[in-house]
Amino acid sequence: MNAAPANPPPVPTPGRTLDCDVLVIGSGAGGLAAAVTAAYHGLSVIVVEKADVCGGATSWSGGWAWTPGNPLAKSDGVNEDKETFRTYLRHRLGEYYQADKVDAFLEAVPHMVGFFQDKTALQFVPGAKINDVYGKTPGAGTGHRSVGPKPLNARSLKPELRAKTRHQLYETSFLGMGIMAGPDLAKFLSASHGNLKGLFHASWRSGLHVLDLLTHRRNMQLVNGTALTARLMKSADDLGVDIRVSTPARRLLTDSDGTVTGAVVGSPEGELQINASRGVVLAAGGFPNDVARRKELFPKTPTGREHWTLAPKETTGDGISLGQSVGGHFKTDVKSAAAWCPVSLVPYRSGRTGTFPHIMDRAKPGSIGVLRSGKRFVNEADGYYDYVTAMLEATPEGTTAESWQIADSRFVRRFPLGMAKPLPVPLLPYLRSGYLKKGRTLEELAANCGIDPAGLQATVEEFNRNARRGVDPDFGRGETPFNRYGGDSKTGPNPSLGPIEKGPFYAVRVVPGSFGTFAGLAADARSRVLNDDGEPIAGLYVAGNDQASVMGGHYPAGGINLGPALTFGYIAGRDLAGAAAYEDDGTVPAPGSELGTPAAMLR
Repeated sequence: MNAAPANPPPVPTPGRTLDCDVLVIGSGAGGLAAAVTAAYHGLSVIVVEKADVCGGATSWSGGWAWTPGNPLAKSDGVNEDKETFRTYLRHRLGEYYQADKVDAFLEAVPHMVGFFQDKTALQFVPGAKINDVYGKTPGAGTGHRSVGPKPLNARSLKPELRAKTRHQLYETSFLGMGIMAGPDLAKFLSASHGNLKGLFHASWRSGLHVLDLLTHRRNMQLVNGTALTARLMKSADDLGVDIRVSTPARRLLTDSDGTVTGAVVGSPEGELQINASRGVVLAAGGFPNDVARRKELFPKTPTGREHWTLAPKETTGDGISLGQSVGGHFKTDVKSAAAWCPVSLVPYRSGRTGTFPHIMDRAKPGSIGVLRSGKRFVNEADGYYDYVTAMLEATPEGTTAESWQIADSRFVRRFPLGMAKPLPVPLLPYLRSGYLKKGRTLEELAANCGIDPAGLQATVEEFNRNARRGVDPDFGRGETPFNRYGGDSKTGPNPSLGPIEKGPFYAVRVVPGSFGTFAGLAADARSRVLNDDGEPIAGLYVAGNDQASVMGGHYPAGGINLGPALTFGYIAGRDLAGAAAYEDDGTVPAPGSELGTPAAMLR
């Protein structure tokens, strides 16, 4: 990687004022992508973050981004055309399909991935085996439409930068150690089956983690979202971006024409005015922790508190409120206001309650999801969004939305059941805390969970008869590549189906949660915030979950939060810099082709 000359950090001027070209509010994927892109094109950039660490929900995510047509796919010989992607999205988004935004996204994706891969510290690995969720839909992909961040050893970061990185979400780690989806996770799971290679892999990874905890008091093997954030932070730091934590934005500044010219922010030293000559990017993470907006927009959430998000507590809608304060339109006419994810609540001895996302366990053979009636309600192996949508639709008004993930003793020793880990990790702590329910028989399990015992018994008996034949006539589980990939390749005839028959039996309570929000500020194809009349607000851009979802509140593939966040952040950074049109080679424009940028500033 060739390093471009770093821009010097902005110099404070008298009166608690800083001057820069671009101010970015928020430090997740969208905000950092905008910051890195603008800085690469020669602009001085300041990033302010409300929390005392960077990354927001991005750091706690799986880190995978939906990037159809990306250069890594092309280098693997996969050359799909944009019309195939449009076909898939038209069928999945229906009336919420926004042609201008979708076209802008699909056009920019290969350039965005190529830019970060070739010009920054953000390096990717291909999602060669990650399938689109709806495999029977025309245009659906069976791999190569996603990229994830390469793992990163935090020792490569400056100590002051490392101190600003968010730790791995504990619930999705093994004692604080992140495990990357794909080969890394597969090896850990094979260790629970006695595989020697898997045992060796798990042993050295765990041993190194313990050493890191002793020497650095934190996880140093960054994977998934922590790697994505750290690589973006390193890229920004390499380019001289001034990253400030514990610096919440208070209000936007405008001139007499209504152009946004900066913001007033808080800081550990007091209030500070930041003037941004080119503009401001809002990327504060949406509103998943805004109880009032949840009450208004989330179904089956009468007080706003019947919802558990995986986003950090700082995501309270600040960016959206700032945008609205200068006339930005809050777009709520989307299919779903939130990016649903089924979660379970993990009680700890300290009194804290953790939130665990049920991403992989639902598709494994030998487990089903049921309601209080004991009946199934969904294809458990479909996407997390579909699971919660079906649970909400099946919940009568005035009752609590919940389900139970049921499994037998063979399952819990081979696969995770929520937070409970397979062999050799003991189940006792989860049973003692009440997180994991147990019954010697299905009837006893049902009684312990408040499930109708006759309904559960009948459901399991019917499911088992069909599972042995490898079919699911009720919900079609295991009929798509997405379902089968999420199952167990060693199980036949259907890798996603297996009987539930060997006691004792176990269950985990599952409730509605989310990764973030889909409703957000309306924006055009250049990431500019729009007012109620559909006109852009001068000097104001938006990216990440502060921007209304380009998918219109649908979830057609894994990574459709991060893919658009990175892409529209990249678009915003280029627009702020006045960059020229894309080249046709599927990577970044050739050096010297950017408008208003000296060739010496380009790599």
